[in-house]
Amino acid sequence: MEKEQLLNELEQLKSQLTGDMFQDMDIKDKIHNLEMKVNGVKPMDTHIDCVGCGS
Repeated sequence: MEKEQLLNELEQLKSQLTGDMFQDMDIKDKIHNLEMKVNGVKPMDTHIDCVGCGS
């Protein structure tokens, strides 16, 4: 995916947040994963994305 597509998807997900922690949990997880892709971040000491944090 291109960065612009990822940013658009992030905005869509953020607009779906309700403020209820339990309802938003899955959405926030998706947001976290997309933000890591956008920023080129992955857990330290791992070559596989998100294995370290379990996301």
